Amino acid sequence: MEYLNLISYDIIGAAYQVHSSLGPGLLESTYEVCLEHELKKQGLKVIRQLPLPVYYDNIKLDAGYRVDLMVEDCIIVELKAATELAPIHKAHLMTYLRLSDKKLGLLLNFNVTDMKKRIKRIVM
Repeated sequence: MEYLNLISYDIIGAAYQVHSSLGPGLLESTYEVCLEHELKKQGLKVIRQLPLPVYYDNIKLDAGYRVDLMVEDCIIVELKAATELAPIHKAHLMTYLRLSDKKLGLLLNFNVTDMKKRIKRIVM
């Protein structure tokens, strides 16, 4: 878990950097590619828009789910550019964690003036 904490600290720092540079009001996809760039500059392995299959009745199905960012194959990062985070945003991340068998996820909302208040850390 210590490794996950260190990586999540790096992710949050990179998110602050992106938010400080760009500010609120842009599309989610813009923050996504910029955060991916920041994380890769730090030497982290990042996969953007990673397909996430659903296993049902012992069959692997492509249900169209995509993880915004998978960092170091252990932390799911979901980005939003919303006025407010809704409970469904947290539920989506929890579902992605369960489907991928990952333990830690970060939900980051960039459409705010103070990024610190809009970071949710979810541990399964």
